[in-house]
Amino acid sequence: MQVPAPATASVGTVVRARRPQSLVVLAIVALRIGQILVTALVASFVTFALLRLAPGDPITMILGTESNNREAVQALRERFLLDEPLLVQYAHWLTNALTGDLGESWLFRDSVTSMVASRLPTTALLVAYGGILVIVVGFLLGLWAARSRRAVDTGVSLGLAVALATPSYVMAIVLITIFSLYLDWFPVFGSGEGLWDRLYHLTLPAITLALGASAAMARITRASIIEESHHDHVLTARARGFSSREILWRHIVRNALLPVTTIAGITVASLVAGTVIVEKAFGLDGIGSLLVLAITRGDYPTVQSISVIIVLAFLTINAVVDVLYTFLDPRTRAVAK
Repeated sequence: MQVPAPATASVGTVVRARRPQSLVVLAIVALRIGQILVTALVASFVTFALLRLAPGDPITMILGTESNNREAVQALRERFLLDEPLLVQYAHWLTNALTGDLGESWLFRDSVTSMVASRLPTTALLVAYGGILVIVVGFLLGLWAARSRRAVDTGVSLGLAVALATPSYVMAIVLITIFSLYLDWFPVFGSGEGLWDRLYHLTLPAITLALGASAAMARITRASIIEESHHDHVLTARARGFSSREILWRHIVRNALLPVTTIAGITVASLVAGTVIVEKAFGLDGIGSLLVLAITRGDYPTVQSISVIIVLAFLTINAVVDVLYTFLDPRTRAVAK
C-alpha cells in the first residue's frame, strides 16, 4: 500500500496561498499611502492659496499701531516672502515642511514646529480618549437597543437622536455646568500633568467630543445587528439548536462588525476636527485651540501647518481602517487580486 506524502505539498500550498494575501495587503497599504500623500499635497496647496487670497493684510495685524511704518512693513514682507508669487511662496513652504520646518509664527514669533509639537500630545490623547468612548459606548448602546424590547429600543433611539442633534459647544456648557460647577467632579480648564491627571482633566472634553459620534455609531450598530438577525444563516443556526449567546456573537455580531468598522473609522477620524471647538470650550492647550487663535489673529503659517496636520490625521485614520477591513472581510482581498 502506497502512502501518499501530502505533508510537503500541503505546506507548499499554504505558503503559496499566504504569499498572495500578504502581497495584496502590502499593495493596499502602498495605495493608501500614495492617496494620503497626493490628497495632503492638494489640501496643503488649496489651504495655502486660500489663506494668501483672503481679504486683509496680515502685516497690518502683525504690526498693529506700527503698520504705518513703511520700512517695517517692507522688512516683514521680505522676511516672509509676501512679495513673491504665490507658487514661489508655496514651493518655499513645502520644501521647508518636508524637512520638518513649518515656518515661523507671525503671532508668537516662534517656530511653528515647536509650538505644534508641544501641543500635539494633548490633542492626540483627547482624540484617542474620545475614540475609545465612541467605539465602546456606541457599540454597546447599539447592541443593547437592537436586543432590547420595543419600549427600550424606542427610548434609546430617542436619546441617540437628541445627542446626535446637540452641538458640541452646547454639550460642553451643559457638562461643565452639571459636573464641574454643581457636582464639582471634574476640573473646568487645563490639561493636567502626567498621564492619569491628564486623563482626569480630559474626561469631560472627551465625553463632549464623543457624545454625538457615539450616537451615530450606536445607530449604525443597531441597524446592522437588526439586519443581520434576519439573515438565513442566523435562522438556520437557531433551527439547529445553537445557544442564543453563540448565535449573537458568532453569527450576528461578527458579520455586523463589517459596516460598523467602516463607520467607526470615519467617525473617529472626524473627532480630529471636532477638537477645535472642544479645546476652546475647556481651555485645553492643544492644536485645536491654537488653530482658533491663529485664525483670529491672521497667523497664516500656523493655520497652514495645523490644517495640513488635521487633514493628514483624518486620512491616516481612514487608511488604517481600510487596511483593517481587509482582514475582517476576505472578499476585499479577493477583489484586490
